[in-house]
Amino acid sequence: MQGLTMASLKKNPALIPLYVCIAMGSAGAVFYTLRLALRSPEVTWSRKNNPEPWEEFRNKQHKFYSPIRDYNNIASPAPKYTD
Repeated sequence: MQGLTMASLKKNPALIPLYVCIAMGSAGAVFYTLRLALRSPEVTWSRKNNPEPWEEFRNKQHKFYSPIRDYNNIASPAPKYTD
């Protein structure tokens, strides 16, 4: 296919920035997806070690910045399940 080999890129050097932008965009999308999967508290990978992951974050603060409210004094809205 024309434009996909090194020989054709030497003939059409204007395609190089296009390939660089596509590669950077794809790498950014993959990085962001991996970051969400590995760092987000809503995601659990092991049900044996942590069968109820929502209980771990009951007393932790997980929010965006809010200059209006102080979330330290507000109780968690999560329901308390009993066994």
